[in-house]
Amino acid sequence: MHTKLNDKSLPTVSGLVRAFSIDLRKRSSNIIVPAPLQFDADGTPYSAAFDDIYHSADGGLGQARHVFLGGNGLPERWRGRERFVVVETGFGLGLNFLATWAAWREDAGRSRTLHFVSCELHPFKVEDLATLHARWPELDAFSAELRANWPPLAAGMHRLNLDGGRVTLTLYFGDVRDGLEQTDARADAIYLDGFSPAKNPAMWAAKVFHLLSRRAAPGATLATWSVAGEVREGLRRARFVTEKAPGFGGKREMLRGHLHPDAGREAPPCPPAERRAVVIGAGAAGSAVAERLAARGWTVDVVDALPGPGQGASGNHAGVLRPQPSLDDNRLSRLTRVGAIYGWRHVARAQAAGLPLRAAATGVLHLARDAAQEAKMRATVERLALPAEALRYAEVDEASAIAGWPLARGGWHFSACGWVQPWSLCAANLAAHPENVRLRFSTHVAAIERRGERWHALAADGATIADAPVLILAAGVGTSAFAQAAPTPVWSARGQVSELPAADGSPPRAVVCCGGYVTPAVDGRRCAGASFEVGDHDAAVRLDEQRANLAKLETILPGYTAALDPAALGARVGFRPVSPDRLPLAGALPAVDHAAPPATLASFPRLEGLYVVSGFGARGLTWATLVAETLASRIAGEPSPIERELAEAMDPARFLLRRYREPVTDEDD
Repeated sequence: MHTKLNDKSLPTVSGLVRAFSIDLRKRSSNIIVPAPLQFDADGTPYSAAFDDIYHSADGGLGQARHVFLGGNGLPERWRGRERFVVVETGFGLGLNFLATWAAWREDAGRSRTLHFVSCELHPFKVEDLATLHARWPELDAFSAELRANWPPLAAGMHRLNLDGGRVTLTLYFGDVRDGLEQTDARADAIYLDGFSPAKNPAMWAAKVFHLLSRRAAPGATLATWSVAGEVREGLRRARFVTEKAPGFGGKREMLRGHLHPDAGREAPPCPPAERRAVVIGAGAAGSAVAERLAARGWTVDVVDALPGPGQGASGNHAGVLRPQPSLDDNRLSRLTRVGAIYGWRHVARAQAAGLPLRAAATGVLHLARDAAQEAKMRATVERLALPAEALRYAEVDEASAIAGWPLARGGWHFSACGWVQPWSLCAANLAAHPENVRLRFSTHVAAIERRGERWHALAADGATIADAPVLILAAGVGTSAFAQAAPTPVWSARGQVSELPAADGSPPRAVVCCGGYVTPAVDGRRCAGASFEVGDHDAAVRLDEQRANLAKLETILPGYTAALDPAALGARVGFRPVSPDRLPLAGALPAVDHAAPPATLASFPRLEGLYVVSGFGARGLTWATLVAETLASRIAGEPSPIERELAEAMDPARFLLRRYREPVTDEDD
């Protein structure tokens, strides 16, 4: 239920943005304009922009059940299956999704899991959804859970885990053509919905039909209320076989169909018959992957050389979980934005479940270091036009009030973000599904080897520590010690964090960043730092780095360090895995160590059943849960939670195409 707006509908963009050479037309699709709450004369939800109603005047729920569920042979077709995937072209009010979820829940023979993937350029605000959903009290429980998990209206994909993880909603906020292009899913059923072809022809374009065909699994079905001739012809050309069927209410006919048996589509990815995995590493990456697989019912052996979870790079007392915006909204920025949204939702679920996770959404301030950066930060806020809870600029007086300390400049404010205790996140992940996770600490894996259909984690004497059809290397800077990971560059970055004594409730009361970071007091201590030295393997605490951390702190909080003696402060040194391009590594390891152009990522052979997740650098807390969900979805053969281009940006085989030789520098802010 969406189409693209013209540039005149965009918010005003100041000359500051133009000064930074941003192509507005190229990036305009990143601005999401919410749908206004409107009704026609008889009270049916209505869009004045398209002069059309959102559902049949004879009843939205009845239409959803008759046209989309009935037209796709549901609930019969999902019975007895491991998973069932629905792809929808227009989310609108979410009524088709809610009706599908309710029918799935009521069916005793339902599939083990339900995946629903949908696109929407003009999503409703959550408060408007509450008004709309009040019309269907029989769906109250479902609609309330949907609204409780409703994401900020930011462009791109959003993964919502509902119904205890049994129902997964993947929403793409943006144009349907872009969404289907970026979706990695194989649809068992397709809901072709939207405003009428006469009102919104872009929704029914040939490209949409062909993209749906490419996303269809063998045997996929399709249903829509429209029987327009151009719709039927467009679907035929895209290799769908359709027929007219009795319509709903006052509409005489609807359309239903299926993918032609000779369409030649690849079968959906099939996970191993035995759902077992070995994860090497119990830090932020390894514990997150283990939790995401265990949530899917997998049995996971977690092996770590240290005596407990999160004792390596994830062992700091407190860290920061927040996005890193940029004026051009590059891949790093988009990954940190959706990573922060998904990561905080995971934190909230874990805390609600009573797991031992220490975290607080105190807000995060990222201060401007000078007037030039201040102008760029203001331009970024205006350019991206994100909801205030996702990104806004706080003036110096407001920022000072948020921090509880007089600051020199204002900056970005992320009100829904804050601090997380990394090792407690690791412990919570590993405790979330105790029936499916087996822990082996103080156990060094010297090598890995594939024997038959299984990967073996081997001790120094060659004995098998654990084995499974799937093995994930999440060993941080130790990843490169395994021969199979040699083509994948993982560098070590030494980081020293200073620990300051602090009374609970003392300023700053929010996380504050500017070239470094400082956290609120957590159990009598606050963290400040940190250094980032690539290739430095010295584990000793250094006084000069204590001084450097205090210098950063003084820049952040003027006058704060006057009474602090760097020699008297505590400190912790860790070694963070970093990739050459600062993006994570997540995916199947390539089976070759070189490639000649014009090779593509899809063309690389892979080591069957062997995956890597690493390269988080200073953003482990922000990326861990989202990257783990992405990898677990790939391993389990499920729809991806992120766009294809972002998944490709994390593919470990990318370095066989792009040769980076020089280390990067990074900052903890």
